[in-house]
Amino acid sequence: MSDHDEKTAEDRGDTRDGGGESGNRLRKELPQEVPSAAPAAEEAPKEPEPEPEQGPEPQPDPGPRLTGRQRLVQGLWPPRVTRAQLIVAVLLFGLGFGLAVQVASNSDSDSALRGARQEDLVRILDELDDRTQRLEDEKQGLEQQRDELENSSDQAEEARKQTIEKERQLGILAGTVAAQGPGITMTIVDTKGTVEADMLLDAIQELRAAGAEAIQVNGVRVVAGTYLADSGKGVSVDGNKINAPYRFKVIGKSQDLEPALNIPGGVVQTLEKEQATVTIERSTDIVVDALRAAKRPDYARSSSQ
Repeated sequence: MSDHDEKTAEDRGDTRDGGGESGNRLRKELPQEVPSAAPAAEEAPKEPEPEPEQGPEPQPDPGPRLTGRQRLVQGLWPPRVTRAQLIVAVLLFGLGFGLAVQVASNSDSDSALRGARQEDLVRILDELDDRTQRLEDEKQGLEQQRDELENSSDQAEEARKQTIEKERQLGILAGTVAAQGPGITMTIVDTKGTVEADMLLDAIQELRAAGAEAIQVNGVRVVAGTYLADSGKGVSVDGNKINAPYRFKVIGKSQDLEPALNIPGGVVQTLEKEQATVTIERSTDIVVDALRAAKRPDYARSSSQ
């Protein structure tokens, strides 16, 4: 057997006999297997990295320091109105409005005197003094009548005389008897038809306050129960229609009657604002002859009965 055959036989024998060794030898000669990476789910959880420590937050700049007035303004504006505050504000507004109206009404009544001249103010004061003196004289007259009744030897006769005098005075006031004496005549010419009943009523009231004892307007006697109303283009006095010009015949002290009508803001100025013409004449003999029928009261009776 040749050397080649022997070597071949050895190789075969080695192959058959040493199959296990050759396999191990070949495995050793191969590169080492690298284990596959473990799945991500099986990996151990990583510890969270510690957050970096934060330093103290910077404080905002407070800015310039506010004064007390500025803090008050910031607290009041913008306003924060509640329902209760709104109700209180409405009530206070209503109260203030009512007070303002009352003050204005009181001021209107005094505005005429506030703008009056010194001569007018003096005349008004004289008129007030005359009224006071007139009331004082009336008081003294009543006291004198009382004394005469108490001291008279014939009290019945004295009482009768005083009763007759009192009846005459009451007759003048009631319009049942004619009257004569000093006074004034006032004529109101109303070409525009602007004079109304309330203006004539103001004139009557002013004359009464100045001491008028008897008044007659266009043939109608003015008494305590007289009423005036507008009637078309004229005025109705106790149901009797009268037309312009309106003529007042008044008995009383003319020195008191005329100034009472001419006071600032009084009857004359009011009528002139309505484009009416007012003429006042004094006289020592005024006759008021318009009469009213005596009327017996239906319900009132004398308390002495």
